[in-house]
Amino acid sequence: MSGADTERFDWAGLMQAGIGMLRLDPATFWALTPAEFELVLGKPAGFRPLKRARLEELLSAYPDEQEEVKDG
Repeated sequence: MSGADTERFDWAGLMQAGIGMLRLDPATFWALTPAEFELVLGKPAGFRPLKRARLEELLSAYPDEQEEVKDG
């Protein structure tokens, strides 16, 4: 993580909320993803569910199958 990344987060405040207020043990606190931590704090999820149209768009852009390359 670069210096700019660490400046964006209030680590002391996050640890106080997670370890102090919520009484999470340090290992559990550090294992949480940011999205999980927001849910534990009672904040709504920061992402929308994947809908069929978006799934189709992603499948089209990134197909699972690759074209077979024929030799010569």
